[in-house]
Amino acid sequence: MLKGIHPLLSPPMLNALSEMGHGDEIAIVDGNFPATANARRLIHAAGHPSPAIVQAVLTLLPLDTFVACPAAVMTPHEGRPPIISEFQALLNTAEGRTIEIEDVERFHFYHRTAQAFAVIATGEPRWWGNILLRKGAFQP
Repeated sequence: MLKGIHPLLSPPMLNALSEMGHGDEIAIVDGNFPATANARRLIHAAGHPSPAIVQAVLTLLPLDTFVACPAAVMTPHEGRPPIISEFQALLNTAEGRTIEIEDVERFHFYHRTAQAFAVIATGEPRWWGNILLRKGAFQP
């Protein structure tokens, strides 16, 4: 344990967040997501739901302010499932403003995840519990 570091942030997560550069994306995906097949760097967080990991990551990760949508979610054709509202609330709280979230079709989301800096595979049991976060630049 480290003082001031969210307890869900494991050493591999801290390493990935630290090594990411401005504009890099990190994917946080649910338990059904084909993470191993779509990850350049895979980080396991199997015992935790996606929103909990998103909340922990947002304690350290600044979101990109140079793009319209610094977050993207996999969205079914029927519209946004309830878990996306949880992501929205976490993003807004962490940034202190309303964050625009891009809706991405399933297979395009897989492609973007394969290009992401890292993938955190959670134990989220709900479908569509997947989100991409784009790292911003830290402003001193």
